[in-house]
Amino acid sequence: MDPLFDIQGKTAIITGGSGVLCGEIAKGMAQRGAKVGILGRTRAKVEAMVAGIEAAGGQAMPLVADVLDAEALQECSDRFIKEWGRADILINGAGGNIPGAAISPSEHFFQHPYPNFQRVFALNFDGTVLPTMIFGKSMAASGSGSIINISSMTAQQAVTRVPGYSTAKAAVDCFTKWLAVEIALKFGEGVRVNAIAPGFFITSQNRRLLSNEDGTYTERGESVIRKTPTRRFGEPDELIGTAIWLSSEASRFVTGTVIPVDGGFSAWSGV
Repeated sequence: MDPLFDIQGKTAIITGGSGVLCGEIAKGMAQRGAKVGILGRTRAKVEAMVAGIEAAGGQAMPLVADVLDAEALQECSDRFIKEWGRADILINGAGGNIPGAAISPSEHFFQHPYPNFQRVFALNFDGTVLPTMIFGKSMAASGSGSIINISSMTAQQAVTRVPGYSTAKAAVDCFTKWLAVEIALKFGEGVRVNAIAPGFFITSQNRRLLSNEDGTYTERGESVIRKTPTRRFGEPDELIGTAIWLSSEASRFVTGTVIPVDGGFSAWSGV
């Protein structure tokens, strides 16, 4: 292992770690010697992910909590630090859209229920800020660590149908830059804050939106492919490299950035 990219022995807390994208990041980090805390709301999913990592020879800890529940998050933090000493890496991956928070083609914004907007905004933005406040404290105290937020292409360009999700992810981008400056000025250069902005990956949340049962793409899926120069959706394991880079010494002068992993989606105007 190149020492620049070595994460052997580092400890990582990954919210949303039982999901498709952050689950793949968790497995990739564990394969490279990091100890990973898998944090999610559903115990069965969390424990299944932990079991899979351990079966492959990695070390993982189940952490069951809602990212909007400060008390539960604090309990997880206390347990994590008691067992593994400190957190070197925090990946804020919990989020996504929720039922009722997308505007269908037959509806418009002025018909959109505001409580649904609020719910999805809270999940994605508050669900990034609150874990950072709780799990990031040990990093600030020790003067070292890497916080990685998961953003989205919907934060950078207008993507139809998902107003609450898009707005929340744009707020995550702003928070990433703000916190990177705040931490560096008050706690030194050792704690870095960055974000990964995935392009379009097919997950359990968006599968029916982007693909048909026969594997062909829906109209929306086709529109994404037309705007993606590589002409395909991302594969979950294609996020691992960026996560490891941002977690390692290879990126020690990188903070306050939002890194797209999107097949060129953000670079192309579509013309």
